[in-house]
Amino acid sequence: MLSWAIFFLLVALVAAIFGFGGIAGTAAGIAQLVFVVFIVLFLLSLLFGRRINL
Repeated sequence: MLSWAIFFLLVALVAAIFGFGGIAGTAAGIAQLVFVVFIVLFLLSLLFGRRINL
């Protein structure tokens, strides 16, 4: 999922360089959303992935 966030970030950067403002804004928004979802899922996997065997 992090790779998708990086992909959309690169698309946004390339679109911004060539002057496509709408596409750059949309791709940057998608990249931010995917990155936040990645961070949330990562933290949840850290919390619930640790099982203490007694």
